[in-house]
Amino acid sequence: MLRLNTTDTGFAEAFDILVGARRESDAGVAADVSRILADVKAGGDAVLRELTQKFDRFDLDSNGWQISAAQCAAAYAALEPDLRDALDLAAQRITSYHQAQLPENRDYRDDQGVRLGAKWNGVDAAGLYVPGGRAAYPSSVLMNAIPAKVAGVGRLVMVTPTPDGEVNQTVLAAAHIAGVDEIWRVGGAQAVAALAYGTEKIAPVDVITGPGNAWVAEAKRQLYGVVGIDMVAGPSEIVVVADGQNDPEWTAADLLSQAEHDLTSQSILFTDDAAFADAVTKSVDVQIAALSTGKVAGASWRDHGAVIVTDSLESAMPLVNLLAAEHVELATDMNRAEALFAAIRHAGSVFLGRHTPEAIGDYVAGPNHVLPTGRRARFASGLSVLDFMKRTSFIALDEDSVRKIGPAAARLADAEGLPAHAASVRKRLK
Repeated sequence: MLRLNTTDTGFAEAFDILVGARRESDAGVAADVSRILADVKAGGDAVLRELTQKFDRFDLDSNGWQISAAQCAAAYAALEPDLRDALDLAAQRITSYHQAQLPENRDYRDDQGVRLGAKWNGVDAAGLYVPGGRAAYPSSVLMNAIPAKVAGVGRLVMVTPTPDGEVNQTVLAAAHIAGVDEIWRVGGAQAVAALAYGTEKIAPVDVITGPGNAWVAEAKRQLYGVVGIDMVAGPSEIVVVADGQNDPEWTAADLLSQAEHDLTSQSILFTDDAAFADAVTKSVDVQIAALSTGKVAGASWRDHGAVIVTDSLESAMPLVNLLAAEHVELATDMNRAEALFAAIRHAGSVFLGRHTPEAIGDYVAGPNHVLPTGRRARFASGLSVLDFMKRTSFIALDEDSVRKIGPAAARLADAEGLPAHAASVRKRLK
């Protein structure tokens, strides 16, 4: 774990290294993925069948390509009541938040009499990637599927690997709640390719979202343009900005809530209290020993974690903005948290006050937990209904309005050397 103090000699250089460190896949993954995409595009279902047998040890033809709606409904009905209630609450809050994101159509006439506007429509079909194995999270099903449904997507398709035939029943229950239309038992870069290109069995989609490993992320990156994607996501990250009035155990738990995701996750603490920093690091060590995910969390904390002591929390804000992290906690009293929040320019999502752990945002707060990582919060936002919609502008002129603005359009066409453009306007001016 890296320990820095802003007063240290060489702090700026050390912090620059921390900011610039990349924790994502190497170039070798790109070449592998490129081959898989080409194979699926050319071979369709036969390639899916072969790769699913190879990587998941699952025979699609013998055991079934799809998971039915009835299986999802049965999984929901079989949930323990408290877990079913928790999923229902999460779905309700996620739906409510994303309904408020729906954009309004515009239709107006300007001072020159030109009618202008735009209308919004959901895409025809969207694909949702859901990891199998250790990273099978029902919360991610809700976070990806519900905005798509709210946006008005006509067909929502889920792909998920089922290694050795195993299916996460809570994931199926979440798919039932969210109203997923199709579920296919394929995973990896090959599943992303199937969604983008289509195969004999799987019809193509327009947008692909959802988390996955390095091969899935790279497949989405390479297929952007064939389809829309949510983002190219990297390892999870959290920045906690905390004063010495916090309980060190709370802060340690918040840091570990992201460290336990993956060996390459990153957790960083900023504080203006060196004694508090010491207490947090001790608590992290104690809690790692008690976690079932302690091996992963410990490696993540050791290799990528950092504790940075600053003169003040206010002076930490420019550093926080440079990191542009996926999650930022401002763990102070609420008035100070609001003031610090005003200085935040780059973050995927911000959690205000001592009683707002990031984990609440992962499940039941309402805003989406699919957020930009790897400093992409400088230019990207979290998943929203807009990722499943597109805007179509429209224009309507009459004889009077074309006389008013047409000459300027024709003159600009002349300047650009496009006489047919100019003529299409001037013929109407006669």
